[in-house]
Amino acid sequence: MAKKQFKTESKKLLDMMINSIYTHKEIFLRELISNASDAIDKLYFKSLTDDSVKTTRDEYEIRLTVDKDNRIIMIEDNGIGMTKDELENNLGTIAKSGSFDFKKDGADEKADEIDVIGQFGVGFYSAFMVADNIKVESKAFGSDEAFIWESSGVDGYTVKPCDKETAGTKITLHIKEDTQDEDYTEFLEEYRIKGLIKKYSDYIRYPIRMLTSHSKPKEGSESEYETVKEDETLNSMIPIWKRSQSDVSDEEYAAYYKDKFSDYDAPLKVIRQKTEGSADYTALLFIPSHAPYDFYSREYEKGLQLYSSGVMIMEKCKDLLPDYFSFVKGLVDSSDLSLNISREMLQHDRQLKIIAKALEKKIASELKKMLKSDREKYEKFFTAFGASLKWGIYADFGMHKEALEDLILFKSSFEQKYTTLEEYVGRMTESQSKIYYAAGESVEKLSMLPQVEAVLSKGYEVLYLTEDIDEFAVQILRAYKEKEFLNVTAEKLDLTTDEEKEELNKKNESQADLLQFMKESIGDKVTKVQFTASLAKHAVCLSTEGALSVGMEKVLNSMPGAEDQHIKAETVMEINVDHPIAEKLQSLYENDKDKLASYAKILYSQAQLISGLSPENPSEIADLICDLML
Repeated sequence: MAKKQFKTESKKLLDMMINSIYTHKEIFLRELISNASDAIDKLYFKSLTDDSVKTTRDEYEIRLTVDKDNRIIMIEDNGIGMTKDELENNLGTIAKSGSFDFKKDGADEKADEIDVIGQFGVGFYSAFMVADNIKVESKAFGSDEAFIWESSGVDGYTVKPCDKETAGTKITLHIKEDTQDEDYTEFLEEYRIKGLIKKYSDYIRYPIRMLTSHSKPKEGSESEYETVKEDETLNSMIPIWKRSQSDVSDEEYAAYYKDKFSDYDAPLKVIRQKTEGSADYTALLFIPSHAPYDFYSREYEKGLQLYSSGVMIMEKCKDLLPDYFSFVKGLVDSSDLSLNISREMLQHDRQLKIIAKALEKKIASELKKMLKSDREKYEKFFTAFGASLKWGIYADFGMHKEALEDLILFKSSFEQKYTTLEEYVGRMTESQSKIYYAAGESVEKLSMLPQVEAVLSKGYEVLYLTEDIDEFAVQILRAYKEKEFLNVTAEKLDLTTDEEKEELNKKNESQADLLQFMKESIGDKVTKVQFTASLAKHAVCLSTEGALSVGMEKVLNSMPGAEDQHIKAETVMEINVDHPIAEKLQSLYENDKDKLASYAKILYSQAQLISGLSPENPSEIADLICDLML
């Protein structure tokens, strides 16, 4: 029989589909099983209105047969089958989908009940990635004739009668020989097939059966074993997310999570969501109890598993989660997402965006509930993933700050515990107009800063920002409930009365020459030197002008790629006007300017140490101190 040519514009199109559209060859089995499931769905749907269909739901199955020696894989279903014309139309025309037509033609009230997977009719051709010959034997339900469609690829196909007793379709693949670059034999291995079914088709609603090898004791012997073949159902069929929530225990959720997402701990929280309307989907989400080892690295990949009617079509769909919720694991199952012809990449369509937005709101809502109802659990979560939320505030120019500001925590001088911004503002005194914070390596070091002691002495609370992202996030927030944030090490920190301020201004003006001399002695490391009345007992401190603080300077200069350009904050050295050192400096300016220059350098190094910075030249400072001691 002469071969027929595919009804496409060119053989090049089929060649592209075989070799380019799909990223991973392994998905061929998923596609063929999905087609088999669709065929059974069609016959089952027909049985609802046609009494001539005698097959019961329990009799439907998809059967795999593997002949490794002859490099054969067979996928057989007892679904609705295809006529000769349907074989021609569905398999002879690229991108023609019988499933799509079936769903489109079901324009009556029961059309909404039709839930088929295939939509674009390209999945079948993915089998050519692993097979050099494909045979499709099919007998349509109610027909007395059966036909076989056969093709070896772009050179065309043949359709001729064949013997087949029952309705349904059997696809026979002859697997390609191995090459230097490709191992095709792996798809003939029993363990590989079972793994692919588990990965992609575990929740197909009909049993996928295959004879598999099992080792059993020989009859009459306890020490000798033999390998026997037994019929095994490879898929679980009922997804945990489709079971009633009341029928699933916490232990079952934990076991599912640990198995599917390779975690040794149970999740901290389970979130289920089912919606109908503009986008129908079911979501099963998990918040882990700890961060993966690579979570804060470039290697970490976010994303939720994406299923269409129980068939996994993407292992990590990044578009379903914003970056700041990238710690969430789980899946989304939707039957009405638009897919492109590869079924591996989603079109960024309206429905996908609706689902992503709904998931974002749901996750935020559940986190807020946890914060209010189980503070201990929330703080455990925040310890692991709080930096991700703070990064979400900073990213995209603060676009998401309003959604996240009530979810972040900071350590506080109030009872040395975590606090929310809402709690901080609720404790503010009437005289307090700012939200005070200090940024540095640890709570212990920050609590010893002269400026922190000065703020605390006024009865004000201080937030301790100890993570690199903290101060960047706070600067994006700028204010919370109309209360502005203020770094206690900022030059504009003002804890003085109007009278004290006036006296201080007079002091700085009258000692301008002294302060300028000290500034010149230190060099360009400081923008200026001035007296302050905002310190309690300490002699000196560093403050900054502008948005860039000393702490931010330290973070930015430690980042990869910052070696060639040193970022510098505008640093001010402030001297306690009420400390005895102030009079000493005036005396030295009048009598010993050389010693005053040494004092200036030592005081600057002392201020650096207090701020958590290392002096640029420790040896010079050590020598200056020794000289003063002699």
